[in-house]
Amino acid sequence: MTISQHAGILGRIARFALIGATVAVLAGCSMFGQPKIKEEPIVAPEVLYQKAIDDMDAQRYQTAIGTLAQLERQHPFSEFNEKAKLMETFANYRVGKFPDAILAADRYMALYPDSKEAAYVLYLKGNSYFGQITDITRDQQISRDAIDTYTLLISNYPDSKYAADAKDKLVIAVDQLAGKEMSVGRYYEGNGDYPAAINRFRVVAEQYQTSTHIEEALFRLTEANLAVGLISEAQTAAAVLGHNYPNSMWYKQAYDLLQKQGVTPQLNSGSSLAKLQKS
Repeated sequence: MTISQHAGILGRIARFALIGATVAVLAGCSMFGQPKIKEEPIVAPEVLYQKAIDDMDAQRYQTAIGTLAQLERQHPFSEFNEKAKLMETFANYRVGKFPDAILAADRYMALYPDSKEAAYVLYLKGNSYFGQITDITRDQQISRDAIDTYTLLISNYPDSKYAADAKDKLVIAVDQLAGKEMSVGRYYEGNGDYPAAINRFRVVAEQYQTSTHIEEALFRLTEANLAVGLISEAQTAAAVLGHNYPNSMWYKQAYDLLQKQGVTPQLNSGSSLAKLQKS
């Protein structure tokens, strides 16, 4: 036998040995099954609940969240579930996990709609939206969600101890929406798209009358309507502005603009803006 033939035989033997070893490994896996996952030890529900309370008292909110999740996972029908879900909502809110707090609040309200803690849960949910409100250059859906939640709280639980703070935050959230509309309106006006600007300013004037932007909105309506030749609409916007906010610097500017056109503020009862004048 030549050296090359001998080498070829050895190579084939090595390949067969490798295949055999692979088959043996696969057979071993099949024989003994998949590796076992370590099972979670079952802990009594009262023990888990007390541990969660201790964690909350020590402000270990993240640890408490994990313990509460374990409680729900191991004992989904325990007597502690309602309180545990309330704690979960608060703990997530406290550590700034706002989307998780909102989800926990929704789950709580779905399961316990008549709970005596419903007002508090809605308050936490509203605050979780409120905590995510960004500057007016961003999408304001979060502000709308905060407004809806606070409005629901105030409407359903007007005498709760959370209603007053909800009202204060509601004003800020509404102001945020108005600010967004004003920002877009100014952009359109600056680019000469007066009809689009007027639509935005009207939204503020008609829907967000309690916002801090109402005076400027009425001035911008005066300005933009004059720019497109709608003199009567401009006069009405200025008249409403002067009647409701006679000492406003925006009214002085609106009055001066009309003067340059040879007209003065005058209420046109046919304009939808006329209904904005306070009695």
